[in-house]
Amino acid sequence: MKKILAIIAIAASMFAVNAQAQNAKSVAAAKAAVDKAQAAVENAKQNTKTATWLKYGQTLLDAYNAPAGNVWVGMSAQELQVLSGGEKPVSESQAVVGGQPMLKQEYANKNIYFNQAGQVALIEVTKPVVENALGKALDAYKKAAELDAKGQKTKDIQTAIGNIASKYMDDAYNAYTMGDMAKASSLFEEAAKASATAPLSQIDTNALYNAGFTAWSAQNWNRAQGFFQECLKNNYFGEGGEVYAKLGDIADKLGDKAGAMNILNEGRAKFPGSQTIIIGLINQYMTEGNHDQVFSLLREAQKNEPNNASLYYVEGNTLADMGKVDEALAAYDKASQVNPAYEYGYIGKGKFLYDRAVDIQDKANAESDDAKYMALMAEFEKSLKGCIEPFEKAFEVTKDESLKKAVAEYLKNACFRFRSESADFQAKYEKYNNYMNS
Repeated sequence: MKKILAIIAIAASMFAVNAQAQNAKSVAAAKAAVDKAQAAVENAKQNTKTATWLKYGQTLLDAYNAPAGNVWVGMSAQELQVLSGGEKPVSESQAVVGGQPMLKQEYANKNIYFNQAGQVALIEVTKPVVENALGKALDAYKKAAELDAKGQKTKDIQTAIGNIASKYMDDAYNAYTMGDMAKASSLFEEAAKASATAPLSQIDTNALYNAGFTAWSAQNWNRAQGFFQECLKNNYFGEGGEVYAKLGDIADKLGDKAGAMNILNEGRAKFPGSQTIIIGLINQYMTEGNHDQVFSLLREAQKNEPNNASLYYVEGNTLADMGKVDEALAAYDKASQVNPAYEYGYIGKGKFLYDRAVDIQDKANAESDDAKYMALMAEFEKSLKGCIEPFEKAFEVTKDESLKKAVAEYLKNACFRFRSESADFQAKYEKYNNYMNS
């Protein structure tokens, strides 16, 4: 074992001396190979041969791969140091990618991102050898297929096109990880198109769904709708009929309420237990004010996911709309009990009590009878004080700064009313007022 390790160490040290030069040469060699192959396809005597286009396609794929050089995803920082031949990054910085902290190293033609385990998580090519190398390679293989009348190279062409589709998928996932949903959608679409190209001629429903999902994430509703409809045409429904849920949401976003209801009901007929479809229908029936349907679906959804706090929050909102005070408060409390870190349970209860206090105050101001006025004001103060505790809990648990500020505004206003009653209310008023002004 020691002898083998010694040989590897010697080989690595020898490779390290020349790795930088070899990588630079491979990039230059890749460009030269593309130029040579391109000259061949532009030559009238050679561009009628299948082999000419196969060669051109391969050089374009080599050019696409060249900037990454000897780097691969999963590689350790130590391995990169050995194989880079002493090549140093231009700069290093901390970055957050996909919500994860990473170390970013910038090189002349690429950025390399390391995860917290010290492994390469992402390779971002910033200076390709050939622009749109994959698209040009796909065109080259399409041309090769056209010229291959006897189909002698069909298997090779299929393999190459599959490779192109796979590389588009890799790039799409990279764009998704980087948070560029529009770019990811475009690349997933290119992956689907490549797979569908003859002679490979395969429908990649995963690529179609991902193109739709990332377009949906980018709020490009019409584009997303087209891809999800294409999924249905190819009998791809997503996990638990997710495609129907997304199409229902998109129809709603586009103002087509009837269309949203129709597609969700169609999906529920095929996937009666789909939680996402049920929740989509709940939202539709809430908009219509159809409380009976809302509660029926809520009970089903809560049975499927008893620990989903948002379902009890929705129940609280529905009961609040119906003016059922005690039941609404109980539903909000249930949301907080199911998930104490779910801020909306507290926010729902706090806002319900705050809004109720405002309504009672309006009634009191319109009341001419002193006794009734005093009774209403007592009820007003009870409701307003009642909102403080849940709002403070929401302020404590939420990580969303915009929510925190909104809650602080409610707390400032509520505590202002009672600041003269005690030093505690005065301190709370100052705390939230200072927060709003900070």
